[in-house]
Amino acid sequence: MHAFNLQPKPLSLTERLADMAVDALIDEADLSPKPALVDRRGNGAHTDLHLGLMHASALSLWPAFKEMAEAAIEFGEIGLPMREAIGLIGREGEQQMLATTDGVNTHRGAIWALGLLVAGAALEPESTAASSIALRAARLALLDDRYAPRLLSHGAQVAQRYGARGAREEAQLGFPAVIQRALPQLKRSRSTGHGEQNARLDALLAIMTNLADTCVLYRAGEHGLQTMQLGAQAVLDAGGSASLAGRRRLHELDQQLIALNASPGGAADLLAACLFVDRIESGDALIQGAF
Repeated sequence: MHAFNLQPKPLSLTERLADMAVDALIDEADLSPKPALVDRRGNGAHTDLHLGLMHASALSLWPAFKEMAEAAIEFGEIGLPMREAIGLIGREGEQQMLATTDGVNTHRGAIWALGLLVAGAALEPESTAASSIALRAARLALLDDRYAPRLLSHGAQVAQRYGARGAREEAQLGFPAVIQRALPQLKRSRSTGHGEQNARLDALLAIMTNLADTCVLYRAGEHGLQTMQLGAQAVLDAGGSASLAGRRRLHELDQQLIALNASPGGAADLLAACLFVDRIESGDALIQGAF
């Protein structure tokens, strides 16, 4: 058979979901100019990260996301067996990520958020509303994985110290930063003709206005968090990232956060989650009939 006559094999549901999760991570990394975060301009407030590393890390997680989707389909219902299977796959995916990045934590928080959402989407592929996917993910997150390590991450330690809501609680509440803030802002900015990149920047800023980002708290304390929240709101109040005044404010926020060594990594993870559920909800890559 001539090579040009070969037809590509249709992707399965689990492969499509893994593709969309990795695409969301790469889209988040590429988005520019993000305040104090790795993007196409440089490494922001980080000394151990760069864009190529973020891409390699995202790609290394594809097998884990696929396996999480497969586990959700295999178990077929939300319960402790499914939760613990997803947790084990996530920890194995984290080890693969660390092997790829030479030990640098690039996407630990994103594995948690996107892993839950991938499983939630695979569990009921006909139910593509972002709020429904987030609710299923929340039900999973509320279950206690008996085999999860009990050592507190930096984020969890900071969340306890400041009384902030960490990544675990954000998921258990159904990702309010995504469903109530990022997605509505993304759609508003699109509807006003701001362009996709500006709409995504505005969605990130909407998350930053309210999120108690444990990455920022760990690096710069409450002063850094207040700088992030007020600065992000100032950009949106000035017209968003598509306006000249908003761009000036965004540049100021970028410089302020870099000076504080405060990188909003938690907000970046949630933006990736937003882009993932938005892609499913909008029907850009419908998962119907993928079985």
